[in-house]
Amino acid sequence: MGAGPGDPELVTLKALRRLREADVVIHDRLVPVELLREVPAEAEIIDAGKAPGRHCLPQAEINWLLVDRAHRRGRVVRLKGGDPAVFGRLAEEIDAVRSAGVPFEIVPGVTAATAAAARAGISLTERGHASMLVFATATDHTGRAPSGLDWGLLARAEGTLAFYMGVHTLETVTASLTALGRDPREPAILVERVGGEGERIIAGRLGQIAAAARAAGAESPAMLITGPTVATATAPLTARRVHAGALAAAATVVVDA
Repeated sequence: MGAGPGDPELVTLKALRRLREADVVIHDRLVPVELLREVPAEAEIIDAGKAPGRHCLPQAEINWLLVDRAHRRGRVVRLKGGDPAVFGRLAEEIDAVRSAGVPFEIVPGVTAATAAAARAGISLTERGHASMLVFATATDHTGRAPSGLDWGLLARAEGTLAFYMGVHTLETVTASLTALGRDPREPAILVERVGGEGERIIAGRLGQIAAAARAAGAESPAMLITGPTVATATAPLTARRVHAGALAAAATVVVDA
């Protein structure tokens, strides 16, 4: 089940109902704490959160927990930040419960890319300018930029690129794109803690967004979005275009021209 990107009000009605019916909740670290307060008092709550460089529970153990608690306790909610089908290791967990004969349901959630675009005041697509939208991970299981990505294709794509888990490999990602032909002057934003407490938007150009993020001390979780529609972001690309009042009060805009 998807919890959404950080704002507890972005959870779906169906997800909220399932939480209130749960016997067990196994959740990730990015789940809003407000949602956990909706769980019945008698339910078991298990923190299975992973952080960069720190794995609270191995994936194999999470898979075992899903099956074990379903057999022993009943209704289990596997609560993930964002949407479970987008870089959420959903396929592995489906395989585990399906192999054990446990019936399951998938409840989608708002993914970080769409939430980040909404918070920055942009559309991810635009007729005539951005008819393609690509979701990509900027970090593989080793913590490095994925070697399997077709960087040449991404550099040539006439549309919007949205990179998940992009803070630690931001320099590699942006350098790979610009080295293979993507315009370093293309507008880009990095959105930290989308919809959550301490949300921050770092705006600039693709060729220098990594330096701006480093100077600002950007931290995970964060989304990198680059493409033609980013030019219309409420978060300004230059100091002459400041409209910070339109952003939520909790958001901080870091501008680098």
